[in-house]
Amino acid sequence: MSMTDPLGDMLTRIRNAGMANKASVVVPASKLRANVLDVLNREGYIRGYEKINVRPGVDELKIELKYHEDKPVIKEIQRVSTPGRRVYSKIKDLPRFYNGLGIYVLSTPSGVMSDHEARQANLGGEVLCKVF
Repeated sequence: MSMTDPLGDMLTRIRNAGMANKASVVVPASKLRANVLDVLNREGYIRGYEKINVRPGVDELKIELKYHEDKPVIKEIQRVSTPGRRVYSKIKDLPRFYNGLGIYVLSTPSGVMSDHEARQANLGGEVLCKVF
């Protein structure tokens, strides 16, 4: 059975692992997932991730989750743009998430970036997910 929303699956795995207080979670690898994880790492929501080669042609990403005082740093992670309903936004029309405490992850012509970076570059694009 094929997966219809790989990014949504990764976000759900991160959310579930955080609620279960797991130290890490493993997801199938892709360029989009790695780019989103780069943004989460830069913004301080995860400790890091590494690419693991399972066998030739099959890679996985091992994500190290981050905790503060035994509570997950990621309190809320939600998919915005889905395969059935794509959500695009100009950067001026994008509201601040939790008054700027949370972030939106956008796919822009210059790559995947957080809304803070997109505001500095004055770029809009597809709103992939929101994280707090």
